[in-house]
Parts: sequence; C-alpha cells; structure tokens
Amino acid sequence: MSRMEASGSKLSDVLGSKGTALAYAVRSAAQALFFGLRLWAAVCLALYIAFSLELDNAYWAGTSAAVVSLPTVGASLRKATFRMVGTAAGAGAIVTLTACFPQDRAAFIFGLALWCAACGFVATTLENFASYGAALAAVTAAIIAVDELGATGGPGGHVFMVAVTRATEICIGIVSASVVVAGIDFGSGRLRLSERIVSIASEIVVQLVGTFSLGTSKTPKTPTLRRELTRRVIDLGPLIDEAVGENAELRNRRYTLKSTVDGLYAALAGWSVAAGDLEVRPNEEGRQNAETVLNALAMELRFAVKSGDASTWMVDVFNARRMIRASVRAMVGLRGRSLSLQLLSDNTAEALLGLCRALDGVILLADPARRMPRAAVGKRLVPDYFPARINAVRIFLTVIVVALFWIATGWPNGATALIYAVITVTVLSYRGDQAYVGALTFLFGGGVSAVLAAIVKFAMLPGAETFLDFCTAIGLVLVPVGALELWDTKTFLPVAAYFIPILAPENPENYNLEQFYNTTTAILAGLGAGVLAFQLLPPLSPALRARRLLALTLRDLRRLVAGRLRSTSRGWESRIYNRLSELPDQAPLLQSARLFAALTVGTEIIRLSSFLHRLDVGISHEGVLRALAKGNSVRAIECLAVVDRAITQAAVSTAAPGRIRARASIRIISDTLADHPDYFDGRVHLHEVP
Repeated sequence: MSRMEASGSKLSDVLGSKGTALAYAVRSAAQALFFGLRLWAAVCLALYIAFSLELDNAYWAGTSAAVVSLPTVGASLRKATFRMVGTAAGAGAIVTLTACFPQDRAAFIFGLALWCAACGFVATTLENFASYGAALAAVTAAIIAVDELGATGGPGGHVFMVAVTRATEICIGIVSASVVVAGIDFGSGRLRLSERIVSIASEIVVQLVGTFSLGTSKTPKTPTLRRELTRRVIDLGPLIDEAVGENAELRNRRYTLKSTVDGLYAALAGWSVAAGDLEVRPNEEGRQNAETVLNALAMELRFAVKSGDASTWMVDVFNARRMIRASVRAMVGLRGRSLSLQLLSDNTAEALLGLCRALDGVILLADPARRMPRAAVGKRLVPDYFPARINAVRIFLTVIVVALFWIATGWPNGATALIYAVITVTVLSYRGDQAYVGALTFLFGGGVSAVLAAIVKFAMLPGAETFLDFCTAIGLVLVPVGALELWDTKTFLPVAAYFIPILAPENPENYNLEQFYNTTTAILAGLGAGVLAFQLLPPLSPALRARRLLALTLRDLRRLVAGRLRSTSRGWESRIYNRLSELPDQAPLLQSARLFAALTVGTEIIRLSSFLHRLDVGISHEGVLRALAKGNSVRAIECLAVVDRAITQAAVSTAAPGRIRARASIRIISDTLADHPDYFDGRVHLHEVP
C-alpha cells in the first residue's frame, strides 16, 4: 500500500469516527428536545383543563404533570398509576381524620403527623413506584390538610370539598401527562429489559463455563465480577416496573418477571458454590471432574467461553433455552458417580436452571400474551424494618415541628412551608444514604426554579394576552429544562417540578411581587427544613445497613436450624435475595460473600434434612443443628463429619444417588462454614438486632 493510500485510509477512519460521534450527538440532542417538548405539552394541557374548570389552585395540575412526565413511557405510566392511588388514599385519610377531630386542632395535627409517618414507613418497605405511591399519600394529605387548617392553623369545616378539589387538580395533571406520553411514545422498556437480562445471563454463562474450562476460578477478579453482576441484577427492578407500565398483560404476569430476577440470583449462587469447590480442591480429581462437567455441557455453551461472548447465541432465546435444558439433563446424568462430581454437577444444574428461568422472562417480554406456567416465587419479605422506623420518626417530628412553628408565629405562608417539608422528607425517605443529597438537590432545584419563575412572571407574562402566549413563555423554560432532565433526571426533575408552583399561574394573572416573594420564601424554607431533618436525623450509613443485613440473616439462619423458622428452600432463597437486593453498593466484597454463604448453608440444611428423611437410615443431624444455632461452626463441622460417616456406612440397599447427594450437601455446608467461621459464630462486629 502506498503512503497516499495509507493516509487516505487513516483520514477515512478519523472522519468515520467523527461522523459516528456527530450522529450520536445529534440523535441524543433530538431525543432530549423531544422529551422537553413532551413535558411542556403535558403541563400546558393540564393547566388548560384546570383553568377551564376554574379550579382554585390550577398549578397543582401543572405540577403533577411535570412530576409524572419521565423520559421513558413505561416509567411515566407506572408513576402516574401509583401517584393516583396515593392521591386517593391521602384524600380519604384526611377526610377521615377531620371527621374524627372536627374541633381539635392539636389532635388533628398529631393525626396528620402520624399518617405521614405511617406513609413514610410503608414507602420505605415497598419498591420502586409503589414506594412513591405511598409517599404521595402523605403529600396529598398535607396539601389538603393545610387548606383545611387555614392561614393560622385552625381546623375548618369544608374538608370534603377541599379534598375533592385538590384531588381533581392532581389527577388532571396525572391524566394529562399520561395522555401525552401514551399518545406520542410507544415505549421501549420491554426491549431494554430483555437486552439487559440477556446481557447478564450471557456473562454468567461465559464465567460459569470458564470456571470448568480452567478447572478452577477463572481469574482472581471472579468475586469482584460476581458482585458486579449481582448489582446489575438488582438494577433490573426499575426496568421491570417500566416494562409492566407499558403493557397491561405483564401486570398479571409479574410473578414470572420476579422469577426472572430470582433465576439470575440462583445462577450466581450455583456458580459461586461450584467455583468455590474447585478453588479449595485444585487437585487432579478436581480438574478431571471439571473436564467431565465441561464435556457434558452443550457445544454452544462451550463455544461461548472460547469466543468470550454468549450474547449472540442467546439472541435466539428458544434455542438457547433448549440447549441449557439439554445441559441440565446431562448434569443429572452425572449424578451418583462420585461425591465431588455430584457437587459440581448439581450446582451447575442449579445455575443453568436459574438461567432458564431468566430466559422465560425474556420470552414473556417478547410475547406478553403467551401462555406460560405460573412461576413459583417466594413471598417478598422486608429485608430490614429499622430504616423504615427511622424514616417514620423523622417525618413525624418534621411535621410536628414545622406545624408548631407555623402556628406559634402566625406565619401566613407557614402552610406552604409545611407542604414542601413533607414532600422532601417523605418522597426521599426510601433513598437511604442518598436522601440527604437528594434533599440538597430539591433545595437547589427550588432555588433555580425561583429565579426562572421570577423572570417569566414579571418579565414575560405581563405582555402575554392569550393562553398560547402563556404557553410560549413557560415553554422557554420547560423545554430546555426537560431536555436537561433527560441527561440528569435527579438534578433537573426538581427544577421542572417546582417551577410551576412557584410561578403559581392564575386566571387572571396576579403580579403581586410581595406575594411571590412570600410564597417562594415559604417553599424554600420547607425544602430547607427537609434538608435539616435529614441532617439532624440521618438515615443509616451504608456500613451499618450492611452489618444489620448480615446480622438479620445470621439470626434467621439460627432460627431456621433451631426450628423456629419454617421455610422451604425456595422461600429461604427468596428471603436472602431480598437482602442481597438491599446490600449497599459500598459494602465490601466480603459482606456480599457472607450473604451468599448464608444462602448456601440455609438451602443445603433444608435439602439435607429432606434427604436424610427420605433415606430413612436412622441418621440424625440434631447435633449439627444445635451447634449451628449456638454459633459453634467447629462443632457443627465435626457433627457433619459424623453424619457423613454414618451415610457412608449405611446399608447397600439405600439408594446410592441419594446418599451421594446428601454427602454433597454435607461437604458444601462444611466448606462454607470453614470459609466464614467468624461470621457464622457471630464473632464479627455486627449491629445487634432485636
């Protein structure tokens, strides 16, 4: 090749890369602009309807439309649904509260604080948009309550009409945003969720098969990679909510999607146990067993580790599922040959079955109307109630303190401050250690919105004569803010949400500068009170949350072996999966490994009990259970060795595969206890739990 040809080739490569980057930038800018226009259209539609109905505070309709409008259609519709449910619950609660305390201001405020605290408690125990709906029940109650209390905090007698009016305003905004987003965006949540599941499953396949191809764990970075995959599985929760929001069929099939997540956790757990056994026994027998398992796998799975990527093969979900099923049958065929091979084949089969459950979810996402067997998933349990209690106390104290300050000072705009204090401490209550940062972001968004609203209200709206002129004026703010929100939702969503209530559009428009200043000051004061509340009573630190999750898991394990906690293996797995999903990102790898270890020990204890019962060889493992319940892992390992010898010496008539499987469980339990003796004995520094 000549120099001129080489130079031309390099130039074309540079131009090609720049052209690709430019095309990506243009596409991203177009998407951002589109979302900004969609946000603006939703707010304008909500305000137009509210003005037409001559509602008191039309800005609540516009505010609700701005809050519900999210970059993805599934998230918007799902958030709208739960916001409407929360609005109805909050309105009903405040009407009931007024009926109970019609002439008692102190009891009314105390009841409001209790209701908001209860909503914050529930919001912390729920997930995703269901949590947001619970928080909105508190916000709606506060919005109606402050109108009911009046400017000085005295109860009025028109609560029902106030509740109907405020709920109507909020629901108008919700419906307006839903109509706009559903009318111009069909959503891609199902496709993105499918791609994410296939990507995670492909990576697990590569790593699982790679474990056997090397006869040991693939690299020293395997625990780190396993933790990263666990985080990616946790991140599937919001995507599932988006997919459910896009398709009504999926709402009735959510158990299959939940089983998809559990299946990925099971695949990670099976890979962890198999890799751990090869790591502690890197001898010739281990390498031979690894080679046997590898040769029994389908050729496509073996090819995946050679290419380093299984995503292309797994695009054909039905073929991938068929090959994985065939590999599971091959693993079953290896049972009964030897103890080590039984352990590897069984855990490989568990991992592969988990991947099959994940692919079932992909099939459902491609065809939500497809008939599929109902997935068996364990009941969701709250990982830890303590953060919810702290949030409830913080919300209760915030409502009481702000309300007392309002009443004691006779501040005319104290009601507004109370509303935004409640918004901050309830909506952010389920963000954990990110709540304080979120409160600061709310305050920042309020400050930016105040500046933008002042410019629009006093520099642009006085020259607006029609509603179209009004829409054009607010569009100059909402469109660019919406575009920026697509880039950074957490930072710019508060700007879009607080712009309309600070602007407080009316028909006819009011240009009272003093009133604008007082309202803006009250909103910022309420947001500041929320920041102060998180500063004075902060959420649990990530380190403390992780220690509590480990302590609660150890307590449940001891209750399980002591017979005080009845659970199937699927129920125990679901319990630990919930804890894994709440493990902070900042938690060390060792803490994640300990949760997986507790998962393994509990599951194998349940299986061992079942195996010994079916074998009926007169073998008792009560000593093992007592030792584990008392936190004596050394004694438990000794007792397991006694049980293992008894099984080995059992009568020949006893089924050999069953005996080997029971011995495999014993080995897994013993190895896991030996790997984490400090944790299972309770010698590590764990936060005491009741």
